[in-house]
Amino acid sequence: MTFGEVLLWNELKNDKFWGFDFDRQRCIDNYIVDFYCKELMLAIEVDGMSHNFEEAFLKDDIRQKRLENLGVKFIRFTESEVKYDMQNVIRGLEGVIIDIVRSDYSIKLPKEFDLSLLD
Repeated sequence: MTFGEVLLWNELKNDKFWGFDFDRQRCIDNYIVDFYCKELMLAIEVDGMSHNFEEAFLKDDIRQKRLENLGVKFIRFTESEVKYDMQNVIRGLEGVIIDIVRSDYSIKLPKEFDLSLLD
């Protein structure tokens, strides 16, 4: 894992993020995503310097579209965002999770999830 991935993993592991269970380096279809929450069908990617090249960008786009066709939702952060602006990374992730929960009432919410966030 990159340093940014380690930092984000420390925020996600052991169901610390509102009680949702995230896996790291999760295989979905023929691809691996950095982090994945099965309950939310949410993949989180931390894009480092290698993602700045056109070839890598195109591969990422193809992979993301394929997984989105399977119902997986994505949120992407740059390595720099995670390393230097974790507060906004967390805010962005919280917003995506709230949107997912609001749009899908079949999601079983962990007891740690604060229902007042949906108001």
